[in-house]
Amino acid sequence: MINRKKCTKSIVLVGLMGAGKSTVGRRLATELRLPFVDADEEIEKAAGLSISEIFQTHGEQEFRRGEKRVIARLLKDPPHVLATGGGAYMDPDTRELIQSQAISIWLKADLQTLTKRVAKRNHRPLLNEKNPTEVLRELMSARYPVYAKAHITVESVDRPQRETINAVLQGLNEYCESIQI
Repeated sequence: MINRKKCTKSIVLVGLMGAGKSTVGRRLATELRLPFVDADEEIEKAAGLSISEIFQTHGEQEFRRGEKRVIARLLKDPPHVLATGGGAYMDPDTRELIQSQAISIWLKADLQTLTKRVAKRNHRPLLNEKNPTEVLRELMSARYPVYAKAHITVESVDRPQRETINAVLQGLNEYCESIQI
């Protein structure tokens, strides 16, 4: 089990859309008896608009500014599990805040897995204009080197969700044991 004396920070899940941040995050929060927060849901509440509406009305740049403010606010809360949007960790200030105030976990998925998962829903603004597989390939190329800076990396592949949760818990346990207090 996770050493609570060493690991008292929030856990922040990063990765591309379709990596499983919200799904894994909810289960992980239950397992760790921590609250679960979805950054995109919090952004929608703060804006009074859906993510798609924010993109359409105000553009991606304004969305990213709001995302940055919301994540900074959420990281001031008591420990919880936070699922971020795919682009949140790309902002250097947000990434630095996550790295210093929380434990970051990159849910890393391959292109085939991501394509299969995102095809199930059409609410992702970045995928609505072009071929989703090509967009994901471009995002992987740009974002994976940055996501690799997370404290922990866990492969998010098609397998029973319990196995992914176990891999996250193992990664957390190893990370927490390595912390010097």
